[in-house]
Amino acid sequence: MGVNLTPIVTAQPLALEALRGRKVVVDGNGELYQFLALIRLPDGTPLRDHQGRITSHLSGLFFRTTRLIAEHGLEPVFVFDGAPPALKAAEIEKRRAIKARYDAEAAEARASGDAARAYSKSTMTSRLTREMADEGRELLRLMGIPTVQAPGEGEAQAAHVAASGAAWAAVSKDYDTLLFGAPRLVRFLTLSGREFLPSAGTFRKITPELIDREAWLASLGISGEQAIDLALLVGTDFNPGIKGIGPKKALQLVLKHGRIEDMPAPIRDEALPAAAAVRDLYLHPVVTTEYDLTSRPPDPDAIVRFLCDEHAFGRERVEAAIKRAWG
Repeated sequence: MGVNLTPIVTAQPLALEALRGRKVVVDGNGELYQFLALIRLPDGTPLRDHQGRITSHLSGLFFRTTRLIAEHGLEPVFVFDGAPPALKAAEIEKRRAIKARYDAEAAEARASGDAARAYSKSTMTSRLTREMADEGRELLRLMGIPTVQAPGEGEAQAAHVAASGAAWAAVSKDYDTLLFGAPRLVRFLTLSGREFLPSAGTFRKITPELIDREAWLASLGISGEQAIDLALLVGTDFNPGIKGIGPKKALQLVLKHGRIEDMPAPIRDEALPAAAAVRDLYLHPVVTTEYDLTSRPPDPDAIVRFLCDEHAFGRERVEAAIKRAWG
């Protein structure tokens, strides 16, 4: 989920054509979760192959990525999560509990014949298994698209790759990538122009957007380290934050006091125990420098075997996508 910074972030609309020929590093786990959440049958059940294996993630990954390559000339690199940091354990457990609740609500809606409600609830139940992530990496390999296995948080690795200059921007829905130091963040790298809101059961219009980290920090009048303190007050995947403090109030506190150590005692005493560890996680994340971002020619025959023979995709549609992307 990441930290909520929307009220204090100024993003610029981004035309996908502006990314032509640019290498962008994508939060692979985040993308696969989105596909698992939204690519479903009308009653909320995911797509499956003839063996009952979920294929929603492969469908989204293949068809969206080939369209981005064919129509907009992107050069994507996908980064996948490694082991989560210990600080994330509470957040992971919280997510499991939420998914279990929505599982029950989706089943109830499905049993009552309320397909719309079943779909809405089901979007909150996605589980990305290690096998699914491996399948995604294998498909990308067959497509000739580079992947990077992060030792820890994928967003931290994506930020590192972008900050090194090896990619123009990081792509993620979450703002944590900025806290990890990505110089540019692209959000909503989509072709559909809409996003499903499970709480409302409706879609909202969205467009791709670009956030320049230095310009954003300058507009707020804070440093990167202060942005992390701001996030600490709001709450991250690694700490619960302070009740009653949202992004705007947190910004006021940082602008007035500079850092958590100098804030009023009630806030300081509640936030400070987690501060050192969370700051260190954002400022010195575990990343690797051992990766190869070289794109390679796709293997069309292997793609067809993988998607059509192994996972029951329609051959005509897959072959058309291959031809559109690579000729």
